[in-house]
Amino acid sequence: MQLSDRQRLLYLYMREGWRRFSRRLALGRISAMRFSGGTPDRLVVAPTDLHPADSFAGEEIVAGRFPLAGRVLECDGESPFALELPSEEFAVRLHSFGWLRHMRLVDPEKAAHTARFIVDDWLQSHGRVIGGLAWRPDVVAQRIIAWLSHSPVVLKDADYPFYRRFLKSLAFQVRYLRHVADTTRDGEPRLRVRIALAMASIAMPASASRMRRAARHLDEELDRQILPDGGHSSRNPRAALDVLLDLLPLRQTYVNLGHDVPAQLIPSIDRIYPALRFFRHQGGELALFNGATYTLANELMSVLRYDETGGAPFKALPQSRYDRLAVKETVVLMDTGVPKSVDLSATAAAGALSIEMSSGRNRFIVNSGRPRFAGEALRQMARTTAAHSVATLNDTSSSRISTSRFLGPIVVGGVSKVDVSRAERQSGADSVTATHDGYLKRFGLLYERDILVAATGSEIRGRERFYKPADPDGAIEKGTAVVRFHIHPTIQLYRVSANEMRLIAPDGEAWALTCIDVAVEEEEDVFFADPSGVRASRQLTLTMPLAKVAEVQWSLMRQR
Repeated sequence: MQLSDRQRLLYLYMREGWRRFSRRLALGRISAMRFSGGTPDRLVVAPTDLHPADSFAGEEIVAGRFPLAGRVLECDGESPFALELPSEEFAVRLHSFGWLRHMRLVDPEKAAHTARFIVDDWLQSHGRVIGGLAWRPDVVAQRIIAWLSHSPVVLKDADYPFYRRFLKSLAFQVRYLRHVADTTRDGEPRLRVRIALAMASIAMPASASRMRRAARHLDEELDRQILPDGGHSSRNPRAALDVLLDLLPLRQTYVNLGHDVPAQLIPSIDRIYPALRFFRHQGGELALFNGATYTLANELMSVLRYDETGGAPFKALPQSRYDRLAVKETVVLMDTGVPKSVDLSATAAAGALSIEMSSGRNRFIVNSGRPRFAGEALRQMARTTAAHSVATLNDTSSSRISTSRFLGPIVVGGVSKVDVSRAERQSGADSVTATHDGYLKRFGLLYERDILVAATGSEIRGRERFYKPADPDGAIEKGTAVVRFHIHPTIQLYRVSANEMRLIAPDGEAWALTCIDVAVEEEEDVFFADPSGVRASRQLTLTMPLAKVAEVQWSLMRQR
């Protein structure tokens, strides 16, 4: 039985209410148990941290300045935990302690003293009372991983009382995390909780049964979240990279200690690598779909150097629902799927059928991407259809995102089905035709997009079409569609005519976007996923008054 929009919303409210009740019940059980358990007398091992470290950031922290999440906090001798923090993302980074990795690159004595002072201060201010952002399960998981990985820095020349406080808090947090793991939000947060618990089970003294249980739970989560094609269940290309940065050290720690590796750990890692290559443009950046933000070259290389799977990228990820058209040096990536679940839609974008296009080392057409450190308003703006290289109808996103503070920013309607057909021509050309129903309930129209990359790799042809499912050739009385092509900020635009615009990369490579059905317009734009922050850019648009123009064709041709 298909639910109406009202029934669906009622169900989602009831489900969220039950989830919150269950979480409070779990926390109540923890409180009643008083976190019973002993304190380990030592740590077994310090797992490797593969995240890139920055000596400048380390020096700043030693000097009392915290450069996190795109902001800098001046402590002036005070504890950072006693000050008003610049943003929620800053607070997450601070309480997660991932910044400890930067301390590896500064003077060992100063690094140890600073790290120990800040950890001890956290133990005093937040370590005794559970609550708030510092005790969110995903934050606790990141903190456990960071404290274990960088314990040599924190514990260098530490006195015995601090050593005991540190180990006691670690054990306390691990017990807390075990009890809230099942109520953690689905997706990356829950997987990271299971990774942290598995890492703690081998990096701290634990019984064989405890290690087996942690491994089994990790296996279950990996099997559920790492899809058969290697993509992450959130459909975010960046998520697979972030997960891999934790899975690789975990695998190596199991091997180094001679423990049985969880059954799904190595197969999951081996599946992720081909998916990363699928989303990788030839310049080294990952595509910006469904919550992905920028990827620094050293981040990607820190995991790709362990890639033993090899091979060319796949043409499609059938479970993640993406398609890749690659001919010679030309690459077009297309989102041909929908969120895997309501929970996983909290970071998904309304970008069905959106594309990215690159040639050689240059990205020409992109999606706007997710701003890494911006506020909530900009993060939600980045999820709209208009922030993607695809068509919008009547200034409306193809998927509806909840604005309810109770439900959170989940997808509550819109695209429910995407039909895809793939055709490889004898000439060597490759094409994808896809249709989604995101505008069917509201406007009675289906949207179809056809993308073809010619055998030479020097021409891309596209077709955009809106039609009534019961009468595909019938006239459309009203409505306006706008096809957007978001241009990467490094690309220069030069107008050739009303129907043609030239795109020129910094190295001189040029492509021309042409549409004879309607004018090619240039408009202001913003690029959210730039390492420097939100950045001004340009976009090209094709406006379709559907009563007159229900279908347009366009082409991108490499210029000699």
